Amino acid sequence: MYFIVVKFKTKSEFTEQFIELVTPFTTATRAEPGNLWFDWSQSVEDPSEFVLVEAFLDDEAAGLHVNSDHFKAGLESMRPALVSTPKIVSRKVEGDSWGEMGELQIG
Repeated sequence: MYFIVVKFKTKSEFTEQFIELVTPFTTATRAEPGNLWFDWSQSVEDPSEFVLVEAFLDDEAAGLHVNSDHFKAGLESMRPALVSTPKIVSRKVEGDSWGEMGELQIG
């Protein structure tokens, strides 16, 4: 598996609508071959912060994702809503379960 974890800090005026704003990107990504899991969560401590966790079958599927047209379009649609460049943490995992992943640090 290949996990991609990304932290997004939104502008306050976009926080409530952020998940709605990224719905086309989310839907397209979930439909990609090799996508195992794709989900957003909102920080309890800072509601303007969102974390995205993506799981792909392998490096090739993850590579196809980040080079897809909907990925590029998704980034462009998010840009006005973000305070800064999203922080990316990626980790390749040998195995097929969360227990094999270990701990991901998002700093």
